[in-house]
Amino acid sequence: MKQPPRKIVSTTVDLEPATAPIVAGTADENLRVIEDLVDADLFSRGHHVTVRGEASQVSRARQVLRELESMAARGSAVTPDLTRRTVDLVDQTNAQVSAPTEDSGAEMSGMAEVTQPAIVTRRGKTVRPKTLGQRDYVDAIDNSTVVVGVGPAGTGKTYLAVAKAVQALQNREITRIILTRPAVEAGEKLGFLPGTLGEKIDPYL
Repeated sequence: MKQPPRKIVSTTVDLEPATAPIVAGTADENLRVIEDLVDADLFSRGHHVTVRGEASQVSRARQVLRELESMAARGSAVTPDLTRRTVDLVDQTNAQVSAPTEDSGAEMSGMAEVTQPAIVTRRGKTVRPKTLGQRDYVDAIDNSTVVVGVGPAGTGKTYLAVAKAVQALQNREITRIILTRPAVEAGEKLGFLPGTLGEKIDPYL
């Protein structure tokens, strides 16, 4: 069966002049990332970005550009890695909107809620959830007394937990932070430890 011809559309996204260079990245590297992940062509001219492709893909690219513009306006450094995560977040959000669950109405506020709430800011750098899973994790910390985080290494479990603890300390919700760890080896094979009692237990603390 012959496939119907693809309907190609084109639209121009007008970015704020101040944030357009940040969104595009050095030598338009962020736009090239979007092209790799979204089936659309992007051409930049000043603060105008022309997006060409199928309507659904053009819409995806436009959403990504708007989210990156919003983050750049809030002072975030827009990198190729952040651009990739933003494409993933747009796709996750669109998937939730197209297949909502019974209790998703209050939770589906889109990507803006994922990237907006800053946990802590230090020396111009802001810590905030960057995925829907991280947002749910942070919400659980806010709403529960004890939270157990399970996930692969590098997904932000410890980092976000510490950031929330610092936020609570800064807001005077708590008076101190206690860091603990199991008094067992976690793969490091400490073996025999010479020295005083303090020197022997230091690696466990």
